[in-house]
Amino acid sequence: ALPILKEADITNIVSGPITYSPDILPMVGPHQGVRNYWVAVGFGYGIIHAGGIGKFLSDWIIDGEPPFDLIELDPNRYGKWTTARYTATKARESYGLNNIVGHPKEERFAGRPTERVSGVYNLLKSKCSMGFHAGWEQPHWFYKPEDDIGYKPSFRRTNWFEPVGREYKQVMEKVGVIDLTPFGKITVRGKDSITFLDHLLANVIPKVGFTNISHMLTPRGRVYAELTVSHLTPEEFLLVTGSGSELHDLRMIEEVAVTRGYDVEIANVTDEIAVLGVAGPLARNVLQRLTHEDLSDANFKFLQSKKIKLSDILLTAIRISYTGELGWELYHRRQDSEALYSAIMEAGKEDGIDNFGTYAMNVLRLEKAFRGWGAEMNCDTNPLEAGLGYFIKLNKAADFTGRRALVQAKEQGLKRRLVYLTLETDNVEPEDRKS
Repeated sequence: ALPILKEADITNIVSGPITYSPDILPMVGPHQGVRNYWVAVGFGYGIIHAGGIGKFLSDWIIDGEPPFDLIELDPNRYGKWTTARYTATKARESYGLNNIVGHPKEERFAGRPTERVSGVYNLLKSKCSMGFHAGWEQPHWFYKPEDDIGYKPSFRRTNWFEPVGREYKQVMEKVGVIDLTPFGKITVRGKDSITFLDHLLANVIPKVGFTNISHMLTPRGRVYAELTVSHLTPEEFLLVTGSGSELHDLRMIEEVAVTRGYDVEIANVTDEIAVLGVAGPLARNVLQRLTHEDLSDANFKFLQSKKIKLSDILLTAIRISYTGELGWELYHRRQDSEALYSAIMEAGKEDGIDNFGTYAMNVLRLEKAFRGWGAEMNCDTNPLEAGLGYFIKLNKAADFTGRRALVQAKEQGLKRRLVYLTLETDNVEPEDRKS
């Protein structure tokens, strides 16, 4: 303490304006849609970040990749759905909640819903606890009459724990339906599409009518993105990514196509195409009632994709499920979602069909040791460390981005490796960095 300050006068007041993003975190990095356009804005705490952010950005610009992962600051987490009204509403909310204790699985409700609601949103909104995913409303878990409903955050097991276990059992033993519309969906067409994707992706290109899991890597061999790649026709592909990675991945895809001069057309069809997932041992029974297409294992193999009709609705069906159970993802026009969902639920009545949400899906995929981008892998991790070696084809003909770095890392030997553990706890879940 300085006693003299008691006698001091305030001689000057400086009001320094600061900018806020909707979630109060800065926007740092290259921006999708404009070549070589970089941003560093939205620093709610002002100049204190200048040195670190300046170093971070300059390293990224010089080296061609970020020195470490800061995906939570990606400017491409916002899109056209981020209107001026939404931004103002969320900035006020974020400022007001700036000093509160943040809980795992936190939701903030101001400005919701945005224009991004799926075709089944109105059917489901009163039946579940919705979560916010890149502007979309997506069911986290579903209610039953006996449940303690609503959003009740906690550092310990809370009201969603038992319902999520019920949904997990539903998919393991019967069949469940999940709204996967928030997936980012990008089409690539053109005469150079195969050559382009062969350079962009570390896996081989799937044959026409098939799908695989592929990764975009950085020059240092880190995992920039994970994509589901479906080869629809000889010169047409559908790339699917997580909801929060939509524009993050699109930016890199566009950048590589332009800088290397590939003759391809790239389109973001996320808002036009909806997705319903049907998973569980009885999934085939339910869907077979709605189509003349033979869905048997012999005719519709794992990782195969086909255009079929379900209840007279034309769609692309991919035999894949992030749950690890028998299942299909059904890609269709957004305006057909309600009719398709209703037909599936009606067809599944005798098999005890029910809804499940993203919380249950996450439990199911963790049990199968399926990796998730942003959790078990990111720009701080190479795919060999993350146990993704099966998807990385170091010997393929194309010299994909990051290949040389991975070859060197493999020769030198890995210093760390991802493992999955089962922890015994009382009422605390070992997830979401709580541990």
